[in-house]
Amino acid sequence: MDRVSFPCPTVRFCPRSENVTWGTASENPLSKLVFIRIKAVMPEPSDQVKTRGVRQVLSSIEEVRAAIVEVVRLANRGLTILTHDLEPQIYDHDDFLEPLKKFILARTFARVRVLILEPARVVLSASRFVAMGRRLNSYIEFRRVLPELSGHPEAFFIADEQALVYRARAESWEGMADTYEPAVARMYLSKFESLWNACETEPEVRQLQI
Repeated sequence: MDRVSFPCPTVRFCPRSENVTWGTASENPLSKLVFIRIKAVMPEPSDQVKTRGVRQVLSSIEEVRAAIVEVVRLANRGLTILTHDLEPQIYDHDDFLEPLKKFILARTFARVRVLILEPARVVLSASRFVAMGRRLNSYIEFRRVLPELSGHPEAFFIADEQALVYRARAESWEGMADTYEPAVARMYLSKFESLWNACETEPEVRQLQI
């Protein structure tokens, strides 16, 4: 993965004998290469051992979608999404929309926040995710990132302050997922909060009364 533009906390990536899975491409040499590149982004200290959660190296759209669905199912309070174009292969898919709807309807306090980095690439009227937001507008909010703040290559999806799916380059499906990594989740949440507070509700979405 390309180097991210902000420092990562020291978090150990465990060997395959620990809580790490490799998606459907476990024997593909590309998966091992992805794992090595992720380790370069998140250094592995010698004095920490991962004892909770499952970490997975991702290399395909199917693996990313499955990881996001799993993170939705783990959420209790809120979901935080940084996306460039609302990735319809992920966010318009029934595998995502159905558990998302169950998550929201089961909790009166649920909150889903979505930051769109490249709104010009999004056809909001065709988005099933946006249509759900129209129906559940008390729970889902979309905002556009201002042009001067949009220079972020990554994409991520976070549940509460614990589970996350992260890709250093949004145009690639290579990434990682972890069902319990609070230090990393809080780091990306902090970045998200800074962008969220500086941005505005997506105007086309506002016209749709979302």
